[in-house]
Amino acid sequence: MSEKNLLQAIAFAAEKHRFQRRRDSAESPYINHTIEVARILSEEGGVDDCNVLIAAVLHDTVEDTDTNLTELEELFGPEVAGWVDEVSDDKTLPKLERKRRQIESAASKSAEAKLIKMADKISNLRDIVEEPPVGWSHERCREYVEWSQAVGVGLRNVNAELEARLDDIIAKGLKVFD
Repeated sequence: MSEKNLLQAIAFAAEKHRFQRRRDSAESPYINHTIEVARILSEEGGVDDCNVLIAAVLHDTVEDTDTNLTELEELFGPEVAGWVDEVSDDKTLPKLERKRRQIESAASKSAEAKLIKMADKISNLRDIVEEPPVGWSHERCREYVEWSQAVGVGLRNVNAELEARLDDIIAKGLKVFD
């Protein structure tokens, strides 16, 4: 796929996430997060595979909107849809089960899905450390950092730069929420 497809993916994700907001005090538009995940991959991780960047922009569409995998496959191809599927939680499961499954499945993901998941964790952790979500206690923030660290163990050996960034933000989070 091409840069044109990346722009189509951004427009698609923006439409799908149009009413969603992040949990920060500014209630930032949710699309900012998905674009940030792609930016982290490209600028900080040196990832230049356009399909991986497209999947990064779309990574929360199946999990958090009315998008389905068939739609993604038709618009962006089976590879992109497959990676989005790999990083999507099954929202029909209880939260603790979803979190447990993320830890257990991290190591068995494709390299591309690991990259996306790692950039997603980096983005989320930076947001939590710099400006914790409204209503989140110190303890809840700490638990998120610790859980992200457990997920991160299974995401190793795909990109040293991103792994270092993940380690740095986890270490910072553990200090901030100590």
